[in-house]
This record gives sequence, C-alpha cells and structure tokens, in this order.
Amino acid sequence: MQRLTVGDEVVVLSGNDKGKRGKITKVIKERDKVIIEGVNQVKRHLKATPTRGGGILEVEAPIAASKVALIDPTSGKASRVRFLTKGDNKVRVTKSGAELLEQRQK
Repeated sequence: MQRLTVGDEVVVLSGNDKGKRGKITKVIKERDKVIIEGVNQVKRHLKATPTRGGGILEVEAPIAASKVALIDPTSGKASRVRFLTKGDNKVRVTKSGAELLEQRQK
C-alpha cells in the first residue's frame, strides 16, 4: 500500500510551485514521483506529423513524492500518512486527524 495514491489532494512543500494544491493524476512507483494536475508545468515541443499537428504544449512534469504532503480532508492542512491494521486489512490514516482516508474518498 502506498502513502500517496491517484486522486489524493496534495500540497507542494518545496520548489518553484511551493504552496500549490492539486490532485494526483499519476503515481510513478519506480522513480518515487507523482504527477499533479496544474503543478510543475513544462513546455513540450511536438514536431508536426500528417496525423496530428505540431506545436508547443504545456504538460505536467513529475515531481518527487517527498516534496508533496497529503491534505487532511477535515482540517484542510498538510498532514503525514500512517497505516493502521483493522482486522486483516491495512488502512491509511492521516496522522493529524487520525481518521480513515479510504472511507472518505468513496
């Protein structure tokens, strides 16, 4: 189980986009990075082909997972994530609020 998953609301802790908030659209486990919508935008230059036009696109680049923190849904502040075992299941819990994250997302 991962600390950050797709759909989590996060805040950027350091870098050029410090303080920006957004939802995680993709998690890259191998490199320990995440892609957040509207954060860390870079320009991609696409060569024109007969099937698609070329041009300059703005896309989100991956950012290190250690530079983002999960937003606690109750308080709206950045929080760490910890794990608890409920019976046979392992569940994610915010450290500040100590409430289950999986139940709120559904």
